[in-house]
Amino acid sequence: MSVDGDRFRRRLQDERGRVASAIANLRHENSGSMADEVDEPPGGNHMADSASVTVDREMDYSLEENETRVLEAIDAALARIESGTYGRCERCGKEIEEERLEAIPWATLCIDDKRRDERG
Repeated sequence: MSVDGDRFRRRLQDERGRVASAIANLRHENSGSMADEVDEPPGGNHMADSASVTVDREMDYSLEENETRVLEAIDAALARIESGTYGRCERCGKEIEEERLEAIPWATLCIDDKRRDERG
């Protein structure tokens, strides 16, 4: 690995802490039932209030799902550092550009392979 593994390990660990904190915050915000979030008494809920709470919850669940995927990718990147394969494209085996790793330290593909994936 020609990239600075220690530097990226620290960056990944810092990012892991941030993501784990964001997940914990989302879970804390959504710890109660949806009925708890609507101010009106039972039976008096306005449909728009309930719909708004539902949309908010769905957005939070989507955010949590995304953050969980990022957390898994970070853990996988940390494992690649330990195994000595960090910074190598999982598809072609070439080095991932350091600029790409700076932007997305858990990247698994070089920019060329990532672009091919996005084009379909």
